[in-house]
Amino acid sequence: MTRCDVVIRGGSVFDGLGSAPRVADVGITGGKVTVISTSTLPDGERTIAAAGKWVMPGMLDVHTHYDAEVLGNPGLGESVRHGVTSVVLGNCSLSTVYSEAEDCADMFARVEALPWEAVHSAVKEHKDWDGPGAYARALAARPLGANVAALLGHSDMRVAVMGLARAVDATARPTEVELNRLREMLSEALDAGFLGLSTIRSSFSKLAGVRFPTRQLPSTYATWHEYRALNDILRQRDRIHQSTPNLTARVEIARYLAESAGRPFRKPLKTTLIAGMDVKADRTTARAATTVAWIANTVGGAQFRWQHLPVPFEVYADGVDLVVFEEFGSGVAALNIRDVMKRGELLADESYRRQFRKDLSKKYGPRVWHRDLYDAQIVSCPDPEVIGKSFGEVADERGIHPADALLDLTVEHGARLRWRTVIANDRDEVMDRLQLSPFVQVGFADSGAHLRNMAFYNFGLRMLERVHQRGFMPVETAVHRLTGELADWYGLDTGRLTEGARADIAIIDPTGFDGSSSSYAEAAVPGIVGLNRMVNRNDRAVAATIVGGHLLYEYGEFAPGFGTTIHAGTFLAARGS
Repeated sequence: MTRCDVVIRGGSVFDGLGSAPRVADVGITGGKVTVISTSTLPDGERTIAAAGKWVMPGMLDVHTHYDAEVLGNPGLGESVRHGVTSVVLGNCSLSTVYSEAEDCADMFARVEALPWEAVHSAVKEHKDWDGPGAYARALAARPLGANVAALLGHSDMRVAVMGLARAVDATARPTEVELNRLREMLSEALDAGFLGLSTIRSSFSKLAGVRFPTRQLPSTYATWHEYRALNDILRQRDRIHQSTPNLTARVEIARYLAESAGRPFRKPLKTTLIAGMDVKADRTTARAATTVAWIANTVGGAQFRWQHLPVPFEVYADGVDLVVFEEFGSGVAALNIRDVMKRGELLADESYRRQFRKDLSKKYGPRVWHRDLYDAQIVSCPDPEVIGKSFGEVADERGIHPADALLDLTVEHGARLRWRTVIANDRDEVMDRLQLSPFVQVGFADSGAHLRNMAFYNFGLRMLERVHQRGFMPVETAVHRLTGELADWYGLDTGRLTEGARADIAIIDPTGFDGSSSSYAEAAVPGIVGLNRMVNRNDRAVAATIVGGHLLYEYGEFAPGFGTTIHAGTFLAARGS
């Protein structure tokens, strides 16, 4: 028998297709799985002992915003270290395919809570492509850790065609020539292997920069006539429409469902929306989401999925820098001011505070944040007396309104005031139901974005840990949901561990499921001096990550040359492109 490059010895092998595991050796040669044998294989050039461990396809992260990070730091180590071997970028209408550096920075920075300068410099320094084909080749040429697949951002191409000023003008519409150019751009991207199109309707999505800082992302200004023109192309090519709906106009979700529905002589349109969550502010959302998805798919013949984060949706904020403040007018007013001194003056103004208290006290209307300041714990502050308390508790001690406690501490300490809350997915039994639903797909980690607000890079590990401990579904089903199911729906050649498949593999050590997966941690952002981001550190749970046959990571340590000289990952093109 020919000696393999890598042999994984004696692990419980999951194929990613939902089959029960079997104890076997896995042999890898030339970046492919060449043999899976219940008999012992000869040692390889490298042999990994996997007895008692789960050998499974590498996990997919289908909702990331690594578009800028992948240019300067192509290893994407925060995902690889958690067993993720393939990521999808270009979500929420944002990509860097067509737009120039300043436009990209204006579009990404505020809505994804990324430093404007970091996005601008990454695109300005590295952009050497002139379209989707060259973009795909440029990514594939980088020393990628994880494989990268891409959606084309609608805001990105809309700005390239109309210019930023017209693209964010509510009265402007693309001319017929411009609409045809949008069609051509999308078709070119699909030809280059892009998975589909991403759009956004959310009213929370604002531009950064100095030109149009109070406008929303360009995609939100498009009409459904424009969307349908692009959806027709996606439907013909069996590609995907990813979007973020406007939560203040939930009836509009019916439009997505109608577009996704199959009809006589019309294909269904693969559509995936964020997010299927058990929202604290509205306990009806989880059941409503699965109900409408069931109707759309079983009655309407749609191909519709909600993206679901399979862990509690815990967020952190420095002062008032958190996207949920975009939900109401006084919050938007604060976020519109980037200058620290000027923002402090606004937050101290009594007339502003009256409106802020009114907005927080509002009981009705669509929202994501519960706005309960008794359910918002201070985790760090120069004033040690408030650490560990909620804003409500601080307010009770001081005899003031909880909103004033938040504003007082923000004015005094600015970004040095750090606090946390859970806004969704706090009930295990409801999360169990969502993760069992065939109309929900596991995703929405937002990896690479919201650097100071949240960290869900290890969402797949945390789901496996929940399944291992709670037993609400078989482990092989959970593995399938995190790997083969997503790969099949998105049309990607990965996500299975069978002979002849790509050797994208995660080796999971279940003895590392010790509760540390939800612990808070920070690490320096590669390439951005002085900025730490939230990360996850549960290194005992991932014995190894292999991408394209390259052993990249073992128990907290990356291989020499990771992200610099090892070319492990590649650009994953959609099947049939």
